[in-house]
Amino acid sequence: MPGWFKKAWYGLASVLSCSSFLLILAALAVPHWLSGKILCQTGVELVNATDPELVKFIGDIYYGLFRGCKVRQCGLGGRQSQFTIFPHLVKELNAGLHVTILLLLFLALALALVSMGFAILNMIQVPYRAVNGPGGICLWNVLAGGVVALAIASFMAEVQFHNLTERIANFQERLFKFVVLEEQYEQSFWICVASASAHAANLVVVAISQIPLPKITTKIEEATVTAEDILY
Repeated sequence: MPGWFKKAWYGLASVLSCSSFLLILAALAVPHWLSGKILCQTGVELVNATDPELVKFIGDIYYGLFRGCKVRQCGLGGRQSQFTIFPHLVKELNAGLHVTILLLLFLALALALVSMGFAILNMIQVPYRAVNGPGGICLWNVLAGGVVALAIASFMAEVQFHNLTERIANFQERLFKFVVLEEQYEQSFWICVASASAHAANLVVVAISQIPLPKITTKIEEATVTAEDILY
C-alpha cells in the first residue's frame, strides 16, 4: 500500500484528470468557441454608407463545433438566426479538418479517463508493473494533453487559414455578402486550454509524489545498570 503522502498526490492527480474530462465535455457542449463582428458589405455598397452609418450594418456572430448564432444587420434592424454545423454547413467548411478536431477531442476524453484510472490504481495499491506506476500516469497525461493541444491548434488553423468565420457568416446568403471585422476566442476555447493545462499540472503532481519523505526515527536510550543500582 502506498503511504499517505503518495495517496494524497495521486488523489489530486485523479481529480485533475476528471476535471479535464468534464472541461472537454463542456467545451463540446457550449457553442462559444469564437465570436466576431460581421459587416454587411452589400448593404454598405447599396446605400454608400459613411463611417457614422456603418454601425447599422455591423452584426454579431458566435459559434462552436456543432452550432452557433448570427445576427444580420443590413440596415433594416437585426435579424437573428441559428445554424448547425452538421450536416449541411460542414460541406462549406474544411470538413476534414473540422471532423479531425472533433475526433481529437473525443480521443482526449478517453485518454483523460485512462489517466484518471491509472491515478486511482496507484492510490489504492503499488502496481507490480512499472508501466502502470507513476511513469504510466505521466505517459497518459502527456498523450491527453498533447491531443487537446493539437485540437486547439487545429481550430486556430481553421479560423486563421481557412476563413472559418467568413464561410459560416455567408452560408446560404444569396443577396448579401458579409466580411469579418474582428474575431476573438471565447470561453469554450479557453476551457480547452484549461483542460490541457490540467494534464500539464498532473505531471508536476506526479513528480512531487515521488519525493521521498524523511524517515522519523526515535532514538532509544539504553539503560545503564551500575553496581550501586544492583545493591539497592
